[in-house]
Amino acid sequence: MATMKLQVISPDAVVYEADIAMLVADATSGPIGILPMHLPMITGILPCAMRLKMEDGTQQYLAVAGGFMEVQRDKITVLASCAERPEQIDRNRAEQSLARAKERIKTFQRGTKEAESIDIKRAELSLQRALARLKSMEKI
Repeated sequence: MATMKLQVISPDAVVYEADIAMLVADATSGPIGILPMHLPMITGILPCAMRLKMEDGTQQYLAVAGGFMEVQRDKITVLASCAERPEQIDRNRAEQSLARAKERIKTFQRGTKEAESIDIKRAELSLQRALARLKSMEKI
């Protein structure tokens, strides 16, 4: 089976580096699957649990908080604002973040005086990041 090099980089470190057979992620234009020898491209990626199919057929997941992806015929480079392996994620903290984001969104939708202080875009991104973290953990 053909493979390609994947490198996931966050501002702090190289989070993941390996040869993979396929990558599935949420691009800004919609879900995308990348196989070896894919045409070169650059795209934005949304917060998601990226699915990595390994040469032996197993799958791994990485939670990314969004960023950019450069695809070359034999290499994918992901520049993520934050990226985490499932074993690095604190489930309780991710669940609390999800609950806080849902509550902020509900408060904003009620349109009360308190809703005026809520940045809805920030709350929605927080919700997406928490969901990505939890989804990546479910797939272990």
